[in-house]
Amino acid sequence: MVRLAAPRGGARSRGGVTDLAQAVGNDDPHASGADAANDPIALVRAALARRTAVNASFFGAEAGRTAGLCHRMAERFARDGRLVAIGRTPAACSDVRHVAVEFVHPVIVGKRALPALGLVGGSGPLPRQADLVLEPDDIVIAFGTDEDATGETRAALALARERGCLTIAYGAAEAEWDFPVESPDPFVRQEVVETHYHVLWELVHVFFDHRGLLEGRQARVVHDPGESRFLYPFLGERETDLAAVLDDVRSSVIMKSEEIAGLRRQTLVEGTGALAAAAGELRRRLDAGGTLLAFGNGGSATDAMDVVADFRLPPHGWPPRRALDLTEDPAILSAIANDIGTDAIFSRQIIAYGRSGDVAIGVSTSGNSRNVIEALAEARRRDLLTVALVGYDGGRVAAERLADHVVVTRSEHIPRIQEAQASAYHLLRELVEAAADGG
Repeated sequence: MVRLAAPRGGARSRGGVTDLAQAVGNDDPHASGADAANDPIALVRAALARRTAVNASFFGAEAGRTAGLCHRMAERFARDGRLVAIGRTPAACSDVRHVAVEFVHPVIVGKRALPALGLVGGSGPLPRQADLVLEPDDIVIAFGTDEDATGETRAALALARERGCLTIAYGAAEAEWDFPVESPDPFVRQEVVETHYHVLWELVHVFFDHRGLLEGRQARVVHDPGESRFLYPFLGERETDLAAVLDDVRSSVIMKSEEIAGLRRQTLVEGTGALAAAAGELRRRLDAGGTLLAFGNGGSATDAMDVVADFRLPPHGWPPRRALDLTEDPAILSAIANDIGTDAIFSRQIIAYGRSGDVAIGVSTSGNSRNVIEALAEARRRDLLTVALVGYDGGRVAAERLADHVVVTRSEHIPRIQEAQASAYHLLRELVEAAADGG
C-alpha cells in the first residue's frame, strides 16, 4: 500500500503543492492501475484521466438528447408539473436531496424557483410513497436504480410511467429518458450524473423564454434579450424555430461539460498535496478509532451526506469507516437555529460529538459560510483534524488558513464548483484506502 506521508497544517500541507501539481499536471491518460496503486501522484493522474474520458464520451453522445429533455421538462413545468426525485441507497439519497434543492432554491441570479421534492427509502417503501405523491404532469428522476437491491426504485419508476409522468434514470431502468454512464467506477458515474442534472436545471430555463415552443402554447416573438444576448444569442429568434433553439442548447451542454473537465483538472492538480496529506492523517485517525464529521449548507449539505455515505458504505470492497453527517437531523438543526442562530448549527454539534483524534470536513462553495467557519474553529479548539473544500478564491477559509488542509476549486459558478468538489472528496476517499497502515 502506498504511504501518503505529508506534514500537517494549512501552510505546511501546501508546501509541496507546486511540485506535486506539476507532477500530476503532466498526466498520462494511459497511467496503469499498478502505477496508481504505488504512487499517489499516479493515482491522481489515473483518476483524472478516467473522469476526463467518461465525461467527454457521455456528453458527446448525449448532448442532443439532453437538449430535447430540457424542452420536454419545460413543457411539464409550464403545466404545473413538479420534479420528483427518487432514490433508496445512501449515495442515491444525496443526489435526490441535491437535485431537489437546486430546483427549489436557484443559486444563479435570474433563475426561477421550480417545484421539486425528494422521496427516499427512509420514509417508507418508495412505490407506496410514489403512489401517494405523483401526478400525471410530474417529472420523475431516479437515482441508484442499478444499486438498489430491493427493486423499489425501479418499481416506483414503473408506477410513474403508468401514471403518465415523464421519467428519467441513469441506468438500465426502462425510463422514458435513460442516460447510462459507462464506467465501472461508481464515483465517476455519480460525478457525471451530477453534472447532467445540473445542466438540466440550468438549461430548462432557456425554454421559459420561448414559451411559444412549449406544447399547448401559441407561438409569439420573444422579447429582446438585451444585454444577455451575448450569453444566449438564440433568445432573439422567433419561437417557431425549435430546431435552432435545440441546437444552441446542445452546444451549451457541450460547453458546460468542457468547463467541468477543466475545473476538475484544476481542483485535483492543485489540490493533490492537500488531499494526499489529509488522506494520510485521516487514515491514521480512523484506524485509531476516530470519526469523520462532515457538514455544509444547501447543495454542500448533500455533499456532506455523500461523503459520509462513501465512508460508511464504500464501494470496491473497502472497509466501512466511522463517519457522522452533521446535516442529517432536522430536529437538531432547527432547534439550534431557532434558539441560538444558524451560525451555530454545526459548531454546537462539534461540541457534542467531536473528540480529540476525530476529523472535521467542511464543504463551502464560497469559503465564507459563517457556520462552516465556526465549526472549523470549534474543531480546531478540540484537536480535530480539519479539512475544507472551498470554491471561488477560497474565501476566508483559505485566506486565513482556517483549516489544516484546504482544497480550492477556482470558479464562481456554483454548479461546476460542486461537481469538482465531488471529485475531490471521492479522490480523498480513494486515497484514504491507499494510505499505508499506521501512516
